Amino acid sequence: MTASQRKRKSRRGLIFLFVLFVAVAAGYFVKVSYYTAPTVTMMTATVARGNVEETVLATGELRPVKLVAVGAQASGRITSLHVKLGDRIKVGDLIAEIDSVTQQNSLKTAEASLANIHAQRAEKDASLTLARQTLDRQQTMVNQNAVARADLESAEASVKTTEAQIAALDAQIQSAEVAVATAKANLGYTRITAPMDGTVLAVVSQAGQTVNASQSAPTIIVLGQLDTMTVRAEISEADVVHVAPGQKVYFTIIGDPEHRYDAALESIDPAPESIRSDTAIASSSSSSSSSSSSSSAIYYYGNFTVPNPDGRLRTYMTAEVNIVLGSAENVLTVPAAALGNRDSEGKYRVKVLNADGIMAERHVEIGLNDKVTAEVKSGLTEGDLVVTGEMTAAQRAASASSLKLGRGAGGPPPGM
Repeated sequence: MTASQRKRKSRRGLIFLFVLFVAVAAGYFVKVSYYTAPTVTMMTATVARGNVEETVLATGELRPVKLVAVGAQASGRITSLHVKLGDRIKVGDLIAEIDSVTQQNSLKTAEASLANIHAQRAEKDASLTLARQTLDRQQTMVNQNAVARADLESAEASVKTTEAQIAALDAQIQSAEVAVATAKANLGYTRITAPMDGTVLAVVSQAGQTVNASQSAPTIIVLGQLDTMTVRAEISEADVVHVAPGQKVYFTIIGDPEHRYDAALESIDPAPESIRSDTAIASSSSSSSSSSSSSSAIYYYGNFTVPNPDGRLRTYMTAEVNIVLGSAENVLTVPAAALGNRDSEGKYRVKVLNADGIMAERHVEIGLNDKVTAEVKSGLTEGDLVVTGEMTAAQRAASASSLKLGRGAGGPPPGM
């Protein structure tokens, strides 16, 4: 065999080895990619003792326990305003005065009319006295046959006529006294006073402004009692079936989420506020109202009060309300993520990792569940490892990569 033949044979051997290597590598890649199951890591949590609280979340609005729009019953120009925004006033304090010239003149006219009728009454009293004296004389003279009987009858008629006129005047006096009382009341309406103790929350009308009370009472100020606040919490129709008056509630406000206010649910409105605009109430055809109500969420208001001695709670603040359905302390707890499907007895299937690494399934009775932590009634013991999920190697790598990216961008790592 010549040298050139040996060289060609050696080259063919190298090519064959290279092709064989490529085939083996490709086969290994296919096996790893398509036929090898990914390594799975079980995520576990330990059954431990803790506290569980099951609540219904609702959004509420803070209002004064009493809120009054103080208006005017008299029309006219506001001559003076005696309060300003934020003033604390007492019941009976003068708030504003309206030009009272018209009301004063009406009172003087009514008093003059009453005095005139009283004078007419006094005149008729004198006439009645004279008529009775004349009747007595005529009676004596008739007994003595000194006058005709017609004169006696005329005297009797005069007495009765005067008595009837006095009765009519008495009725006119009562009517005139009512007119005087009405005029005094109308004059009093020009002085607007506080109907209760409270704080001035809004000044609607200013001095110099003309108000017209002929159609509806115009508002001068808005007065509220802030020592106690009422919370009206919107409870969804899905949750309202689980709540009842007397349950404990607590809430926080947006500006101070760390401060918790405790109270008790006092009442639940029997119908949503949308009933006020329900066309079915005024019309026999309810098709339009039913179609509109079915496409919108329905909320029922739950009401409770909370003391506000320092005035920290303000009108129309938003309250994040929690209505407590139940609570348990120092009980066995398990993450809600570990709960599987429920069986026919109402127990949950839970996967437990034994000490030898073998996974077993148990049926667990669950009590309270706040969707994060659940109370264990039976089926698990303290220290058991329950499976909350699975994570593959690819998912672990992706999680680690996102963590590195988050740190590289200058952001804090998760949980910080």
